[in-house]
Amino acid sequence: MSPWLVFSIIAVYFVMLIVVSVVTSRGATSQTFFTGNRQSPWYLVAFGMIGTSISGVTFISIPGEVGTSQFAYFQVVLGYVVGYTVIRKVLLPLYYRLNLVSIYEYLDSRFGFWAYKSGAFFFLLSRVIGAAFRLFLAAMVLQLAIFDAVGIPFWVTVIVTIFLIWVYTFKGGIKTIVWTDTLQTTFLILALIFTIFFISQELDLSLFGLGKLVSESEYSTIFVWDWQSPYNFFKQFISGAFIAIVMTGLDQDLMQKNLTCRNLEEAQKNMYWFTILLVFVNLLFLTLGALLYLYAEYKGIEVPARTDELYPMLAVQYFPVALGIAFILGITAAAYASSDSALAALTTSFCVDFLGFKQTDEETKQRTRTRILVHMGFSLLICAVIIVFQIINDQSVVTSVFKAAGYTYGPLLGMFAFGIFSKRKVRDRWIPYVCVLSPILSYILSANSKELLFGYEFGFEILLVNGLFTCIGLWLLSFGKGTLESDVLATRS
Repeated sequence: MSPWLVFSIIAVYFVMLIVVSVVTSRGATSQTFFTGNRQSPWYLVAFGMIGTSISGVTFISIPGEVGTSQFAYFQVVLGYVVGYTVIRKVLLPLYYRLNLVSIYEYLDSRFGFWAYKSGAFFFLLSRVIGAAFRLFLAAMVLQLAIFDAVGIPFWVTVIVTIFLIWVYTFKGGIKTIVWTDTLQTTFLILALIFTIFFISQELDLSLFGLGKLVSESEYSTIFVWDWQSPYNFFKQFISGAFIAIVMTGLDQDLMQKNLTCRNLEEAQKNMYWFTILLVFVNLLFLTLGALLYLYAEYKGIEVPARTDELYPMLAVQYFPVALGIAFILGITAAAYASSDSALAALTTSFCVDFLGFKQTDEETKQRTRTRILVHMGFSLLICAVIIVFQIINDQSVVTSVFKAAGYTYGPLLGMFAFGIFSKRKVRDRWIPYVCVLSPILSYILSANSKELLFGYEFGFEILLVNGLFTCIGLWLLSFGKGTLESDVLATRS
């Protein structure tokens, strides 16, 4: 595909997003930006959250990973089901009963000012790094596909990438994103389906034959019982459950979408169907991964050393142009769907948690101007972090930075768990020290686990240890009975 063809495709794509933005942001206020006026149809939220949950990394990494771990990732997906059930049954009822805009307001009512600010700070830190990393990949795709050919430097590509998101989100916020993410999820899933259909045609197989081919291949192994394997079932399953709880249930980004539903019942219905859809879509990704490897074997195509490059290489170099277009739209949709809502969530959290915006506040020009400036400020911050990633230009360092963001969810897990399941008061002013110390202790333990734990190496389950350290710290700071949910409700009424 020529750079001008790719440019035309992406230009049309963003024109569509901007048109949706213009329609959905008419008469928008800060309340519209933060909560969508709590009028979002639950089925749109459920469908659009698929795109938010699946980043550009996932779009190319899960199919590529099949070559080394087969379908073992599905063990993590099964863990997601448990995690999303906890969100639906425990967290969503709490958030709706307290009528929250930012979910970290709960920490203020339960513990106090410093716990509240600590939770919001760790979210901001996590999301800035995560959003920058995902958009870094999106910018790299644009750079390779378009801008390198015309000699435009990477920093210009980054600015264009951020500006495009800012244009279609700055006014309507979460209300616009609910609709644009629905559009982007559609492109993402269509890219998957079209690729699977094309390969079935190339291999001259029906859908039944395709399923049989995959199930009988070496790539279809799901369950791994070897306790020393990094893909051990229990390790993957438990990690999946807690990944879902902290990266969805304790994350303002995805919860903000849930809180735009009309009521708790619709929000729970949204989570139920989102869970089913996410399991199905991840199964499609894994099936696609097996088919990509089988297709490469059938065509005698050499598989690249880096498995992440398999899908992009086949899509751009070997598949028909129409399928290459579908791939470009799919990966662009995946990257932007997971980043635009992050930018809105960062703006919401900062305005509500640090600037003190309230639902009952009257909409004024100053309030609107402040929100837009905050939105612009986070756009520039993410832009700067992306450029730093590029300057580092070391994948291992960038990956390490991204993994480090996972440590910031530990204090959130610990604070929410202690707050919900314990009745004890906590000396609030010391909580920030616990939140900083817990990730540090977790990192030290993880770095020395081979020596201390007879060769055991931590994966994402270090999050549980991080959360446990936070709970222990809060318990050491606690005394007597604390604020119960009924008291929290009373203080907010």
